[in-house]
Amino acid sequence: MKNPSLRPHLTATAVLVLAAASASAAEWKPNRPVEFVVTAGPGGGTDQFARVVQVVIQKHKLMSAPVIVSNKGGGAGSEAMIDLQSSAGDPHKLVFSTNLAYLMPMITKVGYKIENMTPVAIMAADEFILWSNANASYKSAKDLIDAARAKPGSIKVGGAQSKDTDHILTRQIEMLTGTKMVYVPFKSGGEVAAQLSGGHVDANVNNPSENISHWRAGKVQPLCVFAKQRLDIKDKVRGDKGFGDIPTCSESGIAIDSFNMPRTVWAAGKLQPEQVKFYEDLMRQVREKPEFKEWLARGLQTDLFLEGQALRDYIAADAAKNKAQFAKDDWLIKD
Repeated sequence: MKNPSLRPHLTATAVLVLAAASASAAEWKPNRPVEFVVTAGPGGGTDQFARVVQVVIQKHKLMSAPVIVSNKGGGAGSEAMIDLQSSAGDPHKLVFSTNLAYLMPMITKVGYKIENMTPVAIMAADEFILWSNANASYKSAKDLIDAARAKPGSIKVGGAQSKDTDHILTRQIEMLTGTKMVYVPFKSGGEVAAQLSGGHVDANVNNPSENISHWRAGKVQPLCVFAKQRLDIKDKVRGDKGFGDIPTCSESGIAIDSFNMPRTVWAAGKLQPEQVKFYEDLMRQVREKPEFKEWLARGLQTDLFLEGQALRDYIAADAAKNKAQFAKDDWLIKD
């Protein structure tokens, strides 16, 4: 007959083992260098995003493991996502991107499936503004749209690459206003700003930070911002006008309540819950530090932070909305 006196001892031992395992899981942290992979080349907005997170982590000692930033911008960022997909189960690699991470697989064969990645956080959102050349005859969004309606194909809109966020927004403007414009792709937002400043295109939808120097120089003018309300920025840029004085596009006759580009962070697939939670907590700490807030202010970006289910819901809704537009434009890849 088995000794019943051993049962309490065994039960207590099992509880201690489970508790130790639980504590070990809850306290997971990287045990070797963590690589931040950027889906773009050095110096751009996504690169700056990754590097400011790196600086904050190291300065405030939020993580004991060192951080290494690498750039894999090939294939419009798909190179970085393919690398992450091949790193399933590896918790020592994060990819810094935008919403193009989950939009690109819909419109081009990129070699990865976003379902194989783990979304960690959205850390910020870049706002978009409709701009024109300062010497143009139209001084408002309504003037520009009226000109586009009067002469279809006469308005040239510059953007950074084909089928990216600039192109998506330009198509939304066309569909909602019943206009036909000519989209002209360039290599970067900086080049797009220079093209508008020089009068080689009629408009662009650049982020505030991409056009601010040209506005300050009196070469371009903002017409409206694609946001639910005017930007909460008090500083003036040129004369008595600043970003806070720009009307929303919805109040200017373009029925787009908001359009922005989220700055996203991704981990590999097949991670343990405690590993994902570690990085969610880490990003939450980063966003509270003054250096990160200063980066937001410099880039005139909106402080948007999402994680967990709220993040997954945002991605699903944004993907569905854009997929519907891609279908109308026949951009979806054919199986």
